[in-house]
Amino acid sequence: MAAACAIAVVGFGARSIFGLFLEPMSATRGWGRETFALALAIQNLVWGASLPVAGALSDRFGPSRVLAAGAVVYALGIRAMAGTESPALLQMTAGVLVGVGVAFTAFTIALAAMAKVVGPERRSLALGLGTAAGSFGQVVFSPLGQALIAAHGWEAALVSLSATVLVIAPLALLLPGVGQRSRAAEAEPSAAAVSTESGATEPEQSLGAAVREAMGHRGYGLLTAGFFVCGFHVAFITVHFPAYVLDLGLPAAVGAGAIAVIGLFNIVGSLASGAAGQRWSRKYGLSTIYALRAVAITALLLAPKTTAVIYAFSAAMGLLWLSTVPLTTGIVGRIFGLRYLATLFGFVFLSHQLGSFLGVWLGGRLFDATGSYDGIWWAGVVLGLAAALIHLPIDDRPIARACPPVPVASGIGR
Repeated sequence: MAAACAIAVVGFGARSIFGLFLEPMSATRGWGRETFALALAIQNLVWGASLPVAGALSDRFGPSRVLAAGAVVYALGIRAMAGTESPALLQMTAGVLVGVGVAFTAFTIALAAMAKVVGPERRSLALGLGTAAGSFGQVVFSPLGQALIAAHGWEAALVSLSATVLVIAPLALLLPGVGQRSRAAEAEPSAAAVSTESGATEPEQSLGAAVREAMGHRGYGLLTAGFFVCGFHVAFITVHFPAYVLDLGLPAAVGAGAIAVIGLFNIVGSLASGAAGQRWSRKYGLSTIYALRAVAITALLLAPKTTAVIYAFSAAMGLLWLSTVPLTTGIVGRIFGLRYLATLFGFVFLSHQLGSFLGVWLGGRLFDATGSYDGIWWAGVVLGLAAALIHLPIDDRPIARACPPVPVASGIGR
């Protein structure tokens, strides 16, 4: 549990501060904001496309190897990004390489490992804890990254960041391997017995069968569609909000501080979401979160743009930031069981990253075309309201599967 949380701190913390490099790197290279935004949009898309593969490999071979390999690719991508001078190379380094590295060090893989080593009565809370750990990384890395940029320049800051993510590799060795389970998990019935939280049976099932079953489930499709909106909101704000704050005439430190405030309040939001998911409906919780995001963005657009307003918006969005993750992961696990949780959540997360691609790229494109982010903000409001409605009809009841008959040995009493 401690190792998984530490991996989330480093991996998520490093990824969350790329927006701090948008303005200084674009200014140095003479690029419009769309150039950097497109590279980060590609990163999110590659991350999403690679995550189901990383999840499947983690389910098959264990998370340690996947996370360690991902840490190396992640570090190489960030280091190469520091020396990139052309848009095409930026797309390959910050886009493709870092995208693969982020996918293979994703905190969702760590979350899946955590879910398998706690009992069902504590699972949603554990998922909230892992998500909160990632947010703590955002709190730490954001002011540290801004300080490094201010003191040594953005190139040196990227080099330091690349060295930091290598810490994930030794931490990964502390995670359980394939077949290892904690005492809490051992107390839970296994594959051919009763599914967690539900009373539904969970017999042995192939990966392909599990994926086909999920793809044919209406609730899984609605959940996947709703998570697209989460990606749109989170990625746009992560990448463009520091530059947006600069455009308002506020200091760069306010933008970095805003990202840190989001991370700080996300710790509270994630833990509260995980705890609430143990007691109340997860789908209604998700609907509420998306509706409140739309309200928060609208308030930002209508309010005067002061430092206090920026921090108030950041606090509100922080409470709603990744509070979607323990609820979304919990619904997938409740409906389909835990055997292929990393893989099935990986496909849901691919939709999240499609939304991330659109939010990041469209933000840069519209800014270069209009000189304003207002259009993308209002699009976020509309999508938030749509997501609030999408989650309402989800059927999150566990799937009941027929168990194969258990052979009775000759001479054994019935």
